[in-house]
Amino acid sequence: MPKDKRIKRLSFFTGCVSWVLLLVNVLFLARQRHEGEANLAEPYLNNLLSVIFILSVFLYQRYRVHAQRTAEFTAPLQAVLLKGGAGAYLTALLFFGYPSIQEMGTNNVFLLDAFYQVLFGFLVYFLAKAFYTWRQFILYQKTKDLMTQWKWFEILVALSLLVPLLNVEYMKHIFLILDLGLLLAYGLYLSVNLRWVAFLSLDKKWLSIFLLAAILLSIVLFSHFLFQYSDSPELVVDYTDNPFILITLAFVFCYTLSSLLVALFSLPTSRVFEQKNADLLSFQRLTQSIQQGQNEEEVYALLFESVIKASGADAAWLEYGEDAKPSARRHNESAPDPLVQDIKRALAQSGKDKQADWNHIFINNDLRHSSTFKDLQLPFHSLLVMPLASNKRRYGHLYLLREVEQGFDQDTINVVQSFTNQTVLTIENLRLLEESLQNERYKEELKIASLVQDRLIPKTFPTDTWFEISSYSQAAKEVGGDFYDFLQLSESRIAIIIGDVSGKGISAAFHMAQMKGIFHGLMQQDLLPDEFMVQANSALSRCLERTSFITSALYIIDYKMQGVSFARAGHCHTLYYNAMMEDTFYFQTEGLGLGIIRDASYAKRIHRLHYDYNPGDVMVIYTDGIIEARSEDQEEYGEDRLKYMLSQTYHLEAEDIKSAIMNDVTDFTNDTLHDDQTLLVIKFKPRQPNT
Repeated sequence: MPKDKRIKRLSFFTGCVSWVLLLVNVLFLARQRHEGEANLAEPYLNNLLSVIFILSVFLYQRYRVHAQRTAEFTAPLQAVLLKGGAGAYLTALLFFGYPSIQEMGTNNVFLLDAFYQVLFGFLVYFLAKAFYTWRQFILYQKTKDLMTQWKWFEILVALSLLVPLLNVEYMKHIFLILDLGLLLAYGLYLSVNLRWVAFLSLDKKWLSIFLLAAILLSIVLFSHFLFQYSDSPELVVDYTDNPFILITLAFVFCYTLSSLLVALFSLPTSRVFEQKNADLLSFQRLTQSIQQGQNEEEVYALLFESVIKASGADAAWLEYGEDAKPSARRHNESAPDPLVQDIKRALAQSGKDKQADWNHIFINNDLRHSSTFKDLQLPFHSLLVMPLASNKRRYGHLYLLREVEQGFDQDTINVVQSFTNQTVLTIENLRLLEESLQNERYKEELKIASLVQDRLIPKTFPTDTWFEISSYSQAAKEVGGDFYDFLQLSESRIAIIIGDVSGKGISAAFHMAQMKGIFHGLMQQDLLPDEFMVQANSALSRCLERTSFITSALYIIDYKMQGVSFARAGHCHTLYYNAMMEDTFYFQTEGLGLGIIRDASYAKRIHRLHYDYNPGDVMVIYTDGIIEARSEDQEEYGEDRLKYMLSQTYHLEAEDIKSAIMNDVTDFTNDTLHDDQTLLVIKFKPRQPNT
């Protein structure tokens, strides 16, 4: 049986037994007081049993409350309220009924003491649950210093548990009063660690405010009933003189109140947004590396610097692959050579052969307890190995180390992966640019821009039983800037973007690369479509030429909720077939292209639309190369003909609908391509029986 499980079982057993013995001892003391007897053994025994009970409950919760590894904080708050705070409301019912029982003529000398022991049991369980839940919140995205601070706080609070065993009135000793006051101040200092609040979405923040308010009310009720009868001559045992109870109660109250105020006013969210903005600026620096004339060595250095800041790594190094240029292999590391060699040997012995799968991400958030690494006695707890590779080239591996356990959460991994992907894209674009300078400028520019465009556009979409997607993209002889991409936001949500960059040639292709980096960078924040357009416009305003702009449309499909949210920034209108209404129509949404207006007023030009789809619905998104395709008589294909084609083919599969439309466009133009053409057909399937 694991050690943690044994401790939980033992502490649960001792907690139950000690509380029962505590209740029995208190009832014996009440009887002796009523009969005029005096026994000094029972009061000291009561102190001993209360210490055992408190220690057992806190140990049980210490090993029961799991480490906070995700940004889901409402469930722990609900557990504190429902499993711990509910005792306050139950105690309120008991104590509100106590005067009524007395008025009915019941003269039971044990009644108040029994009620008080029930209150004490509920209070200790609530304090233990809240204390260790707040511990996990405080240590979310922890640092080594913060872990040390909490460790000492927990030790000092535990020592205060021993004061009742000394059988002294600590309030008469000035040094004990000062020590306890300093400990309370220490707890108040730790209460400012509220970084977790910044990761709450708007809906979850409101729910958290409600839960925190209810927990705060539980604390007030517990405190009220704890002190209300403390001076009663009928009460045998008074726990208001227990320093451990007072300290933990004060700490839980301070942290709950701080969390409530910060959640209400969103004070710490600026730190998260600053980090996201810093990541976005680093993305922009990477995407602008070509225009700024940087070489591969500078790109690697920029990646190394940006990733360390974004991940909070304590040590790192970059191992170059076979396709990294020798001239760019500058020694980028912040880890000593012996450590590097030890970790590489351990990875090789564990069978993590990076040459076998260059796209494999290796992560270990508990090195000291791993059979592969524990013998090395590393000063680090977490390791992340991120590959730098494309489909054809191997540029290297990035190794990141942190001194804390669970140092690399999913959000951090996503950010690091986005940096490495953008670095690979930038390096390949740099190499393509170098190739263009070796031959005739105009021909090579078109060739390289076409290659860049081809590599930026995904060849396949994720397969899913909820919908099917078929795509088509063809560049004209003069390379333009059509692009589309997707990002899986969660298990049930996917973001799809389509756009068209103004201009031709290699500059348009590079602006595509910038837009791709901005898309992946901003959508890490899980923005709504209109919010993304506003922030993307702000980002592009700092790197897009004044004469350039980008039209785009962003769609977020939630295929479990069966809904689509989208926003249009000057792009072509979305064509839609509603299977229930048997109607084909265009969404006439407003929106202005990115980069046309470069100030805060742009937000007024973007509007978001939400539409609940039905099984069998079809959505067609495209670039202007489709509807502006011209026949030999210079007649445009037009929106009406595209709408007619969908009304005739909606019953087909997405791939067949796409083929039918493109065949009609080809026949109309006599296979003459004047502009880039991009077409995406999305058909929604019926809800699956097993969901």
